[in-house]
Amino acid sequence: MSVPATGRGGAVPAATAAAVSAPGRPLSSAVVVLSTVVAVISLGVGALLAVAGAAGYAAGAWVSPEPLSPGLIGAAMVGVAPGLLTLGRAGTWEEVRSLYLPLVVVMVGLSAVTLLNAGSLRVAVGGPLFLVLFSLGWVPVVGALALASVGCLAAQYRGPAAGPSRTGPVPVPVPVPAWSRPLLAVLGSGWLGIGAGLLLLPGFWSAFVPWTVNRADAQGLGVWALSLGVGVLASLAEDDLGRSRPALRAVPAVAVACGLLLAVRASDVAWGSGGALSLLALLGGLLVTGATGQLLLARAGREGAGRAAPGKPRGEAGPDA
Repeated sequence: MSVPATGRGGAVPAATAAAVSAPGRPLSSAVVVLSTVVAVISLGVGALLAVAGAAGYAAGAWVSPEPLSPGLIGAAMVGVAPGLLTLGRAGTWEEVRSLYLPLVVVMVGLSAVTLLNAGSLRVAVGGPLFLVLFSLGWVPVVGALALASVGCLAAQYRGPAAGPSRTGPVPVPVPVPAWSRPLLAVLGSGWLGIGAGLLLLPGFWSAFVPWTVNRADAQGLGVWALSLGVGVLASLAEDDLGRSRPALRAVPAVAVACGLLLAVRASDVAWGSGGALSLLALLGGLLVTGATGQLLLARAGREGAGRAAPGKPRGEAGPDA
């Protein structure tokens, strides 16, 4: 990364600062378009699943023994949508990959779960007409989005590896605080481990879910848990809160949406179990992580604005000095 020339007193001239470009791989327009499409679909479908789950109806694409599992999947979809809608504001791939990579995990994972549990889909077993039609539409839409998400990821890496993506001053990195790194590692590993267990060994790990689930429910919840783990660990690896800004917007929203649904359906949850306590701790960790990260970013922005306030550099002399 080149360092712009400075004027007297070490200050960066305004004209020079305006010409500096943010470093990084330019963000592909395909990634932005797909993220927006997924966000819009997630808002509609997720709201349907979450509201139906809160009302006591299992409105998922497959048969579920209780409404809480499809409701939580819908709540997570609603929670992540606002973060996806902000990806278009970014200029580089590095600023969005901590949220886009979990998106790929969700799309590919849900598509795989749908195919592996095709026998339990509403379109296969029958039921209310609306749910059968919903299931019939779910299969091609999720499959198409899975293929598109992988294709857009490949297109992103086929593009130029570096280059100017926008004009303006180079963003100052805001590192993850040292005290929070072990906590983030535990949080990300917890979500990652639970997600992998539910996805790969649903028969064993579903016993730890504090409500009744079947194989498809366990694997669907596992996909979302896996994606949350990937997002948290990816943000930790970035070590720059500015680059993780979209993910920091998404994780607290997911925690709040899922927490509200759990509160509404509290009677369905075995709160005295270890699984329930672990779930509350992991959701609380997402909420604290997102809120703390955004507060630290806001403080860094205020401090940066204070340092950049216009003023005459100390020791500047006139032309005849």
